[in-house]
Amino acid sequence: MKNRDYLSVVYDKKRTPVSDYPQQLAGYLSKRFNLKKGMQFLEIGSGRGDFVKEFQHYGMVCSAVDRQAGLNYPGVKFFPCDILKDRLPFGDSTFDVVFHKSLVEHLYEPDNLMKETYRVLKNSGKLIILTPDWESQMKVFYEDFTHSRPYTVLAMSDLLKVYNFRAVTAEKFYQLPPFWRHRFLLIFAKVLQLFFPVKAARWLTEKTGWKFFRFSVELMILGYGEKNSAD
Repeated sequence: MKNRDYLSVVYDKKRTPVSDYPQQLAGYLSKRFNLKKGMQFLEIGSGRGDFVKEFQHYGMVCSAVDRQAGLNYPGVKFFPCDILKDRLPFGDSTFDVVFHKSLVEHLYEPDNLMKETYRVLKNSGKLIILTPDWESQMKVFYEDFTHSRPYTVLAMSDLLKVYNFRAVTAEKFYQLPPFWRHRFLLIFAKVLQLFFPVKAARWLTEKTGWKFFRFSVELMILGYGEKNSAD
């Protein structure tokens, strides 16, 4: 019997439909962290490629690595790599930006990922990480059987500092785009968090079609750091 691969199960398009969220997230992060056209951009753990292709649309020169089947998207250079143990197939100081989304929590030991990320970044290059927020997702975190290590805001901040990044920030991140544009909505989200765990909020979203319920409660952590130009 031949096993199905992780992407075909967990990121089956019926279970995880293609949407405009990657486009909106790429636009938000590009604006927030001043990512500019022509920057060399790398996504590690690119999966289906939903995000890296959107950063390309914002004018960046994009590459991607993943250990499973390669992407076939015009203009994105894909390289197979197992970031748990392999050296990234790039020279030192190659990229202006490295992006990981929903990756670091899959690695019980993140040492190779972080060292290789640091190595391939240019001086003052930018690292952007998104990972599930343990405090809000602890009851659903292990629904993904490949999850190994959860993170809190403090843990993310410490991770970046231990691996010598500077200008470090880490925060809880709301995944619904209206929260990025209308900060007053956070008041309602924080009220919902007092009364609804993630599973209840998911149920309300399923019944009403309003993503506001789920993504007021089910948060990510956004981490950011820059390579120390003194290295």
